[in-house]
Amino acid sequence: MTSPKALLKNRAHLTHKVRYAVSNPARIAPYLRRTARDSWLRLKHPDHIAYYRAVMASDTARDPEAAVGSHGHDRWLALGQMQFDYLLEHGIAPHHRMLDIGCGNLRAGRLFIGHLDAGHYYGIDISPDILISAKRTLTAYGLQDKLPHLTLTRNLTLDFLPDRYFDVVHAHSVFSHSPIAVIDECLANVGRVLAPGGFFDFTFDRTEGAEHQVLREDFYYRTGTLTALAERHGLRARFMEDWEERPHGQSKIRVSAGE
Repeated sequence: MTSPKALLKNRAHLTHKVRYAVSNPARIAPYLRRTARDSWLRLKHPDHIAYYRAVMASDTARDPEAAVGSHGHDRWLALGQMQFDYLLEHGIAPHHRMLDIGCGNLRAGRLFIGHLDAGHYYGIDISPDILISAKRTLTAYGLQDKLPHLTLTRNLTLDFLPDRYFDVVHAHSVFSHSPIAVIDECLANVGRVLAPGGFFDFTFDRTEGAEHQVLREDFYYRTGTLTALAERHGLRARFMEDWEERPHGQSKIRVSAGE
């Protein structure tokens, strides 16, 4: 569980950066390279989605598993298993239809695809590069007969999807890389596609101090900000305490359609 002290950190503050650099000198050079790259990409792509698509193209070219936030193949496997086990404990069944927002290269998606009935998994992502990697994962794990849907998207209006269709909507490590306008767009539209009794789980980087971002890639939000935003769109929202026990580092909120 994240310590109260960690939840008050402002990683964008100069004091934190200096202390972190002193404690982790080996990470200074990689951070400077990332800063230079991201500064160039922001100049080239002022729109956040276009910018982050370019970030993913760069990261995926080097290592698709690292691009989705996994340091090594074992961690890639473990994080996918963690997501799958959690939803399995919460009742995801083969007959359910699942929408996986930011499906990446199917770190967890490969397990959901194997568990669900054929055609019941819908993965969407803003990055064409990571979706190409997802197809390789699909082939490597022999899941072609499950006929998953893998779709490129430009936004989170979800306007190409049917009403009241998905029992489970899932977004892991998506809102941790999203400005509030992108999160608002998703929450404004996800209720329409949720089936009766369905729910939407999303993780986020939590702070209980000042909300902030680092390099326009990593965004830190207070729990109350996101639950209030969901409620403004007629959704019920609750913080998932049982997720906090898992060794991931992000927090989780579940929303469901209001009465």
